[in-house]
Amino acid sequence: MDRSRIPQFYKMSVPERVRTVRDRGLLDAEDYQNLQSGRHTLSVQLADKMIENVVGVMGLPVGLGLNFLINGKDYVVPLVVEEPSIVAALSSAAKLARQAGGFQVESQEPMLIGQVQIVDVPDTARARAALLQRKAEILNLANSLHPKMMARGGGAKDLEVFIHPSQGPGGDMVVLHLLVDTRDAMGANLVNTMCEGVASLVETIAEGRVFLRILSNLADRALVRSKVRIPTALLTGKGFDGEQVRDGIIVANDFARVDPYRAATHNKGIMNGIDAVALATGNDWRAIEAGAHAYAARGGRYTSLTQWSKADNGDLIGELEVPIKVGTVGGPLQTNPTVALNLRMLGVQSARELAEVMGAVGLAQTFSALRALVTEGIQQGHMTLHARSVATAAGVPPELFDTVVERLIASGEIKIWKAEEIMASVSAQATPTLKTETPDTLEGEALGAGHGKIILLGEHSVVYGRRAIAAPIPLAIQARIEDTREGIELIIPRWGVEQRLDFDAKRPPSFTRSMARLLESLGLTGRGMRIEIFPNVPRAMGLGGSAALAVAVIRAMNVHFGLGLSDARVNELAFECEKFAHGTPSGLDNTLATYGDVTLFRAGEQPMREVIELPEPLPIVIGMSGVESLTAKTVTRVREAWKKNPAIYERIFDEIDGLVGLGLDALKTSDYDTLGEMMNVCQGLLNAMQVSSWELEELIQIARNNGALGAKLTGGGGGGSIIALAPENSAGVARAIRAAGYHAIEVTVGGA
Repeated sequence: MDRSRIPQFYKMSVPERVRTVRDRGLLDAEDYQNLQSGRHTLSVQLADKMIENVVGVMGLPVGLGLNFLINGKDYVVPLVVEEPSIVAALSSAAKLARQAGGFQVESQEPMLIGQVQIVDVPDTARARAALLQRKAEILNLANSLHPKMMARGGGAKDLEVFIHPSQGPGGDMVVLHLLVDTRDAMGANLVNTMCEGVASLVETIAEGRVFLRILSNLADRALVRSKVRIPTALLTGKGFDGEQVRDGIIVANDFARVDPYRAATHNKGIMNGIDAVALATGNDWRAIEAGAHAYAARGGRYTSLTQWSKADNGDLIGELEVPIKVGTVGGPLQTNPTVALNLRMLGVQSARELAEVMGAVGLAQTFSALRALVTEGIQQGHMTLHARSVATAAGVPPELFDTVVERLIASGEIKIWKAEEIMASVSAQATPTLKTETPDTLEGEALGAGHGKIILLGEHSVVYGRRAIAAPIPLAIQARIEDTREGIELIIPRWGVEQRLDFDAKRPPSFTRSMARLLESLGLTGRGMRIEIFPNVPRAMGLGGSAALAVAVIRAMNVHFGLGLSDARVNELAFECEKFAHGTPSGLDNTLATYGDVTLFRAGEQPMREVIELPEPLPIVIGMSGVESLTAKTVTRVREAWKKNPAIYERIFDEIDGLVGLGLDALKTSDYDTLGEMMNVCQGLLNAMQVSSWELEELIQIARNNGALGAKLTGGGGGGSIIALAPENSAGVARAIRAAGYHAIEVTVGGA
């Protein structure tokens, strides 16, 4: 198992993430307990031993950079940083680089430089020669001050002597450099002690007066060189062609190489990643920053620390060269328990390996920043994350958080005061249920809406002309349109989607293709617009999200542009969009999304849509597996199996159609026992068609064990969701599902 690849990690709760990291072997039992309980944090008592005048402890988030493959080794990288988007951007960049073989990093045996300044020297040339001649004596004296470092293979290894001009009364100065290998220690105090210790001998040899004795933070004898090579095919996405992204990154980097104003911000982006690792591992990020920026100005003009270029075969090549001298042993490690935990989780064996990880992180961070700059741009690309940060600053509680973020973005005023105003106007929900009374307007503009759906009976067989019974999830997705100067921008804050649609891409995604067809059909091709989506259900959970999204967008366009579309026309257009999403849709999802009725449905040239009037509301629990349901994939699997064994599958489809008939009668008479039994039998047939999964089967068993009369998958399967009929214990079924680590919501559909 690739330990650094943890799919859907960002969707988990903090306790779930901690458990997952433990299960991957990155935490032992003690570290796991410390993280879960909060005992890993620095106490005031320990802080009081670290610095003077302590009055408290300030916390910073610890996140994990995932997907890193460096010199063929997997890493999960602890990052301490308060700025949103850095952790997500690093993980995304590392995932992309991983597909191309990861990062290749090499480094020098790290040396720190200690400087001894000698002034009032009568003959600087003679002093320089004398110091070099007695090098061994000076080094032996320095090493005698730290014999344990010598025993570990470190110590003072060499010295250099320079003559520099001076405006002082004593004339030119002589500067001696001690080159010290501090092994896995940061080594600042050690080097300073050596410089102090040799000062008297140096004075005697140089016949001058020693003034300053101190280390240098320009550790150019500890250079780290990281490299990544990315094929252009991997750069294609978010509406941009890979060659365009590659060339844009190269041009943006060229700007930083020739312009110090741009270089300062460019290099700050690199240090966003390196500093976050330095903080997480207890290293002196200020020293690393100073050395990096000094190295960027080594040629007399401040410039970029990276070089991005085009390979002969067209690949993008990125290279970073930066001095990094860090430690893995010493005071901060012994004092701060979080630092020790982070280092164990990172799993580096030496300070040199830690520096190499930091070099890869710096290159990954600048790649993600440049890619954002040359595609959708920093402001557009980070809008959702900025809104989340502002909502956090405003103290928005978890149950209101997504709603406030959405409305912040919609308002265009992503400010703390606006978040507080929105929070005051939104009432909290006591339990995690689907919204059924969402306002029809947002910031004064009407919204388009589309219903989600659950299928009580009839999945997959409905594609082959049989009947299905489906019920709506009210207002599952809403949308609105704003005018922009050009292009189509899509923003779905809850799903983390922000992109500009590129209709000219070589391989545009299905949504982009469906939008192109939709705009053409509505006579809106070439119109600039921003599409904001407000979903009340997770995506790819088998709840009709794609059809609901299509209907919501179509209705939003209808409102914004005054198109006068009928429901029948909306349904027709949404069906065309569904063809791009699922290949051979039955038409059920778009019909439910459009009309929002409990429906008996049959596909065909003349589809049957019969509204089912229920004598009383039907209570349903939806359990979500957390595994995305790829309907197109499961539909294709069933079709291939049907082609190989048509007689068998036609018989299965007929059986399901019979269950639909019996279920229809049971629904109309509120015979829940029979309806539940039909659901259970239908699940058996769906499982036989291999469209279920172990997560869905576990959810179904949990529901049945806790009193559900019937439980089955809903939608395409392969992941997604289940539905459970438990009229006497819906709350108990939902609690049991949540206790097992899944998500559950209670809904009520239909009713007289």
